[in-house]
Formats: sequence, structure tokens, C-alpha cells
Amino acid sequence: MSVRTTHKTFDPHIILKARDLIKLLARGVAITQAQKDRFVKRRQRIIGPDGSTLKAIELLTQCYILVQGNIVSVMVLDCMKNIHPIYRIKKGTRKRFQISNRVPGPVPPHVQEHLKTSEKTMKKNGKVIAKEEARKASGLDASSSDKKEKPAKKVYTPFPPPQQLRKVDLQLESGEYFLKPHEWEAREVQQRKQKQAEATLKRRAEWAEVYVAPTGEAAPTVEEK
Repeated sequence: MSVRTTHKTFDPHIILKARDLIKLLARGVAITQAQKDRFVKRRQRIIGPDGSTLKAIELLTQCYILVQGNIVSVMVLDCMKNIHPIYRIKKGTRKRFQISNRVPGPVPPHVQEHLKTSEKTMKKNGKVIAKEEARKASGLDASSSDKKEKPAKKVYTPFPPPQQLRKVDLQLESGEYFLKPHEWEAREVQQRKQKQAEATLKRRAEWAEVYVAPTGEAAPTVEEK
């Protein structure tokens, strides 16, 4: 492929754009992703420093890997989603160890470290279970009483909540918006007097309870004795 200009060319910069297009076509890069610089760093994670990550993947999968286009689609898609390849490597290592665990053989050192950590976790969980059983045996169920009830999970709805009415809208619905100033004052005075009357009745009822005779049999008088 070559780039040439004719006497009809009016944009001198177009020859540089054509050169870049030829480079992209030669590399096999899609035109939709060619202008996105952030994919360069994420794709570089697959290779790793000095090709160490790519070499680890090749040793793990026992196959040759060429980082170009959509080859090794799972790894490429995860890197484009900003997920580091080391998580996939660890997951693949654990799967490989589980497969090889059925057949007797040496355990890799990095898997041994993982097993040590899991053994510590199992011991810790065993101690917690033993403490809970001891509490239950002694009749102390403190662990269950300390646990707080989880609130009910809200149902997810993709739609936003309905918009609340403004104060002006509420006044328009009730008709208060069209009241005159002296009508507003008269209404507030009436509401205040109504609240005062309710509070007075409540207070009188509380006072009257003090003078109510207690229920039960009365003590016999002197004449009855």
C-alpha cells in the first residue's frame, strides 16, 4: 500500500492521515477503537512488564498466546473493563491445582501459601463455632441477642420516585393560595384557638384522673364491724 497526492489535493495534512490509516489497517486495529488511547495501557497489562504476565498465562494454559485483535477474548475483555489479569491467573491456578489434586503430585509453592491461609481461616472459624456451642450449652445465647435484625431489602425499581408537590401546589389544591391577607390571619387565629382548646381539654382530663376513686372493695366502716 502506498500514499500519493495529485494536483487536485487541497489538504496537505491528508497524506499524514492516510499514512496513519495504512498503519492501523496493517496492525488489524478496529477503526472504532483506534482513537482511544486508554485501551493502549489496558492492553499492555496483558503483556506485563517484560512480558512476564503473558509468559505466566502461556505457562498456565500451556499454549502460545499472541496479543493482537480479539485473541484470548476473556483476558482482553476483562482488561478493557479495567480488571487486572492477575485475578484470572489466580483463578486458573486454583482450578489447575484442584484438577491435579486428584492425582498425587507436588503442590506448587504459591498454592501452598494459599493453603496455609485457608487453614488459618478454618481454625479461626472452628474456634468461633466452639465458643458459640459452649454459650448455648451454658444457656447463654448472647450471640443471637447481639445480632441486629437486618432491615428489609428495598425492591429495586429502575424508575425514579414520583415528584413531590411543592408548597404552592398544595395551597392551590386546598384553595389557600387564593385567600386574602386578612382571611389568612383569621384562619391562623382559628387554628391556634382550636389547638389551645384541645390542649385544655387534655389537661383537664389528666387533672380529673387524680380525683377518680380507686377501683376495688372499700374498707368496712366502724358500724359494719
